[in-house]
Amino acid sequence: MSTFAVAGITQLETIVNVGEIPIQYQPMTSEKNSIHIAAGGDAYNETLALKWLGDEALLLSLVGRDHDMSIFNPAGRKVTISTEYMMPLLDEMPMQVILCDKERRQQIFEDIKGLRDVNYDMSMVAPLIARCDMLVLSNANFCRPFIQVAQRYHRPIAVNVHEYLREKENYNEDFLKAASVLYFSDDTIPEDPFEFVADIAKRYKPEIIILGQGAKGLILFDRARNINVHYNSVKTNEVVNTAGAGNALLACFLHKYLQCGDSTIAIKDALLFASYKIGYVGTSTGFLTEEQLEQWRNLIWGINAQGVVS
Repeated sequence: MSTFAVAGITQLETIVNVGEIPIQYQPMTSEKNSIHIAAGGDAYNETLALKWLGDEALLLSLVGRDHDMSIFNPAGRKVTISTEYMMPLLDEMPMQVILCDKERRQQIFEDIKGLRDVNYDMSMVAPLIARCDMLVLSNANFCRPFIQVAQRYHRPIAVNVHEYLREKENYNEDFLKAASVLYFSDDTIPEDPFEFVADIAKRYKPEIIILGQGAKGLILFDRARNINVHYNSVKTNEVVNTAGAGNALLACFLHKYLQCGDSTIAIKDALLFASYKIGYVGTSTGFLTEEQLEQWRNLIWGINAQGVVS
């Protein structure tokens, strides 16, 4: 079991299943079980995924002042997360609406409220990071001060780079320079994916880069192994909703990578974990336990927890 500090965005998410994107205008659409509302956000989802896998994960986030905290631990869920470090400093809770169609396309509407203008109380951060094995960051502005704390205690940093754009790279430079592990989605990256990964690797020197490519799979760069390779996606569940798949994939990769130190073993677990997760609606549902993950690993690849073919 590893211990992670996870700092980033927590929000309320509304997921709407639609026939196709772009949406054709209709004054009224009524479809049963097509709208799902729950807590979400990259940091919340990653924390929850790590907890399901058996790790200790501390969520450091900002939420609305008057928000009902019970939504973050709904009744009946077997795994709970601590809300102790979710600071109620925002006037309103950040929100996101995700439209999802049958072709796995998404259209996202985001309202982060006053998140850019509020700072996290850093007085409690140092002792938390000191007892963690890794810091997992969103590239949200309030997460920037966490970098120096992790570096002071020589803790590796993983960054989930949200909506990367070349023209806004200056905003992300602090995160890109500090990260040992970088995760990107190719949604906003129009250039050749291998060239993009190679360029980021050359200029910022991370140990690991993962470029998520949706249904195509992903690209894994590992500096120590000198690889920049594509992995196809795998199939476990029928695809119901792909929202949150990247958060799940990154969390599982970090979980396994800290266990075994082998990125090629960790990425296979991560692909399995994300594949199973997209059989469920909601970014914070559908997570496997460590035992379930091992069962799927043996079923698909015949590989045990140590990476040995059975």
